[in-house]
Amino acid sequence: MKKTGNVIFGFILIAMGATGCTVSEVITAESTTLDVASLDISENLLLDVGIMNFDAGVPAKNNADKSGIYPEVRMAEARYLPYHIKTTLQGTGYWGAVRVIPNEYVFTDVVLNGSIVQSDGEYVTLKVWAVDSLGSRWYENSYSMQTGLTSFAEYRDRRNDPYQKVFNDIANDLRAYASQLDPQQITRIRQSSELKFFADMAPTAFGDHISTNEKGNTTILRLPAQNDPMVGRLRQIRERDRLVIDTLNEHYANFYYGIALPYEGWRKRAREQSIAIRQTKRAATMRALLGAAVLAGSVQINTGGSNPRIRNAARAVGVNRGVRTIIDAYRLRRSTRAHREDIKELSESFVAEAAPLVIQVEGQSRRLTGTAEAQYESWRKLLHEIYQVETGFTEDVDLSAPARSTEPTG
Repeated sequence: MKKTGNVIFGFILIAMGATGCTVSEVITAESTTLDVASLDISENLLLDVGIMNFDAGVPAKNNADKSGIYPEVRMAEARYLPYHIKTTLQGTGYWGAVRVIPNEYVFTDVVLNGSIVQSDGEYVTLKVWAVDSLGSRWYENSYSMQTGLTSFAEYRDRRNDPYQKVFNDIANDLRAYASQLDPQQITRIRQSSELKFFADMAPTAFGDHISTNEKGNTTILRLPAQNDPMVGRLRQIRERDRLVIDTLNEHYANFYYGIALPYEGWRKRAREQSIAIRQTKRAATMRALLGAAVLAGSVQINTGGSNPRIRNAARAVGVNRGVRTIIDAYRLRRSTRAHREDIKELSESFVAEAAPLVIQVEGQSRRLTGTAEAQYESWRKLLHEIYQVETGFTEDVDLSAPARSTEPTG
């Protein structure tokens, strides 16, 4: 019996070791206070910020059942998270126009980009970097947090996303870097983004005003004369370009608000499932090891001088209990797969398609279709065609109010 007891005790120690290194559930998540401007800042010191859609971070050979990364959800998050960062930055008062931009050809003062490393409702990690129009990389950082039970509570402040700590950390870091810039540096950044737009639209006239090396660093070689009529014309074009981007931001906003509730529901459910899976695995491991311990003890059971029938019956009872325990553990592991199936079903509702954008050119309607990114690409091509033909906009080109088509996109 002493040997049997040692075996069982050994299995129990293994079980305790296998289940002891677990992560506890958090009730209230850590928070970060958002840095908000106490006074109005001069407009000429405010930098515009463009936020790119994030890299979804879906592995090339992704197995959703194993990784828990569902492409439909990640693609939605890659659009949702940047827009929420936009709303967070807008609330600080430290920036000029903050927009979600469809690609890198939207020449703006500062571009914020990122990738999703992890996001499962319980844990989030975002890798974010910022670059200004001069090509200076402000910083690159990873931001992580663990949500808590109250992060998804019905009574919480709905203006704060469950991942709000990460968004506030990003906003505060961006502000901290910008605060180190002197007025002359800010002016150069603004001039660079403007000259990049000019050079893109009119490379012959403005291509020699700036120089960009292989590392992406831009140097301003000379500034155009302020009384140059082409400068005024291009500034008008740039404002109309921004108007188109603002119109496309309406699509990002519609998508953001449209998926807000189902996305929060998914994150809440995913968090619950993540915790349930962790607890299930821990319980399954414990049951399996204890079941094996019972089996080992039953096989080695010694009833002394008792009747062989009694001895065999005692062993059978022990073996049956061990087998049942192992079967229960297998069923619990199967339930983890069912949890993931629930998450997968919730991910299928995320779709992003922009309504057609209608622009009047020389009395004719030009209809841009597809995603926001595709529409902007078409718009840029159209903008270059118009500029090349007309050497600037004429009164026949009406871009003051881009219209949304009421026709169905399907």
